[in-house]
Amino acid sequence: MKHPVSEPMLEYARMLALLGSPKATLDCVVSFSATDFRADLPKVQVPTLIIHGSSDQTVPIEASGNRTAQMIPQAQYIVYEGAPHGFYYTEKDRLNQDLLSFISQTAPKTASSAVSN
Repeated sequence: MKHPVSEPMLEYARMLALLGSPKATLDCVVSFSATDFRADLPKVQVPTLIIHGSSDQTVPIEASGNRTAQMIPQAQYIVYEGAPHGFYYTEKDRLNQDLLSFISQTAPKTASSAVSN
């Protein structure tokens, strides 16, 4: 099977997972899968960036990114075509650029930057 990340990166992720408490890991899985935030999403009143990989097989885009983007008013939604669940690694340069762009667009203006000459 071809993976978009290297074997050493997969081993690193496995090692991190194995360091966690088995009970905490299982509780997280239950929490992630059973907690319903739908009523809270329309109440979000801060700038929000949603990024999702279209090939995420761990958390499919249809069940997560697409729905979340529809439910948060004024959210900026970016889909990384073909990107997997771990796009923070496979798409790191693009992700960093998108995060910096979002932050610079939504950061409050300071008194010194608001004054124009």
